[in-house]
Amino acid sequence: MNQQLEPSPTVASDGKRQIGRTEFIALCAAIMSLNALAIDIMLPGLQEIGSSLGVASENHRQFVITAYLLGMAFAQLVFGPLSDRFGRRVPLLIGVATYVLAAIGAALSPNFETLLLLRAIQGVGAASTRVIAVSIVRDVFGGRAMAEVLSLIFMVFMVIPVIAPSIGQAIMLFAEWHLIFGFMAALGFVFLIWIFARLPETLRPEDTRQLRLSVLAEGFRIVVTNRISLWYMLASTFVFGALFGFINSAQQIYVGIYGLGAWFPILFAAVAAMMSLSSFTNSRLVGRFGMRRLSHGALCGFLTVAVVWFAVSLAGPMPLWLFVLFFAACMFQFGLLGSNFGALAMEPLGHVAGMASSIQGFVTTLGGALLGAFIGQSFNGTVQPLIAGFAVLGFVSLILVLIAEKGKLFQAGTKHFDPAAGGH
Repeated sequence: MNQQLEPSPTVASDGKRQIGRTEFIALCAAIMSLNALAIDIMLPGLQEIGSSLGVASENHRQFVITAYLLGMAFAQLVFGPLSDRFGRRVPLLIGVATYVLAAIGAALSPNFETLLLLRAIQGVGAASTRVIAVSIVRDVFGGRAMAEVLSLIFMVFMVIPVIAPSIGQAIMLFAEWHLIFGFMAALGFVFLIWIFARLPETLRPEDTRQLRLSVLAEGFRIVVTNRISLWYMLASTFVFGALFGFINSAQQIYVGIYGLGAWFPILFAAVAAMMSLSSFTNSRLVGRFGMRRLSHGALCGFLTVAVVWFAVSLAGPMPLWLFVLFFAACMFQFGLLGSNFGALAMEPLGHVAGMASSIQGFVTTLGGALLGAFIGQSFNGTVQPLIAGFAVLGFVSLILVLIAEKGKLFQAGTKHFDPAAGGH
């Protein structure tokens, strides 16, 4: 089933269901979009949630985002092995159903503590979408074809961050924050039906792995002892930390500092569109230039922009247009980083795709959430903590990539040993 990306009426089939390339990409993007929706649609409602549930500290409202990310991070360690043992379909259906039920419960939360608990449970359900969507792509495609498909999925997936805050703002104009969770539950239910009706089982019988502790430990060893996989996973963690730092601080920056009010989702969408554009650009260029050249160039660009951005911020208050200009430049680079780093980390580990995806998802989500929470909690009424976070995390990510590539950037490709064959 590991094939090149070519026009075909069917890219995956299990004898009961078959799915074409276009629907496959759309469904995987829809699965992954539940994560972005659960994060970004909340941003316009954080202030009202805090007021409604008696949250005194403005920074503590960010925990609505952090609780979700933490639940998602730890549950990925469970869904990966489950999907390697029982296939992709059943764990995914259970996870999305959990997401839907938790969203319904969150809408009925009587206090902030209950809301945070249900947000964590919602994140647990969403973990299945993060792990299994990547595993499904790895089941079907490999190499640059996998990077191309992931880029197309990210392009469609990034439509959600563009429109989600506007959806949240529209809901807030006509109803209370509870309906935001109702919308998430309704959309999750629609996707649940789509998965049940159309998604075939993509895990080949010969790739099924037992749920014995020794098998899980061996899978973990394979993942963390592969040099390329390990260091690209960590590099992704620090880049995602910068993104989560912005998500945590976005409402306070755009509304608190720049006073955008109801216009906040519009500007948020405009910058998020840059990531979608760069993901599309990556899908068109990765086959020609390769994952390393594109991602390494983007990382250097990300770091350069962040350093100049921070230097400019030291001169005094930054006007909105200049803040957005720098931020959009960083986000364009991010669109070239996410799918390529993910593909590079997964490429050597096709024989343990579920375990690999779960471990990588756990590390990048947990690490990124904690780094983003630190940046968010450092908010002091200025943009400097966010910008400094971008620069520092970008620099650390560059160091980790240099370790992965033994000090050489922009190589067309590197040979690596498969850990299953006795090396890394």
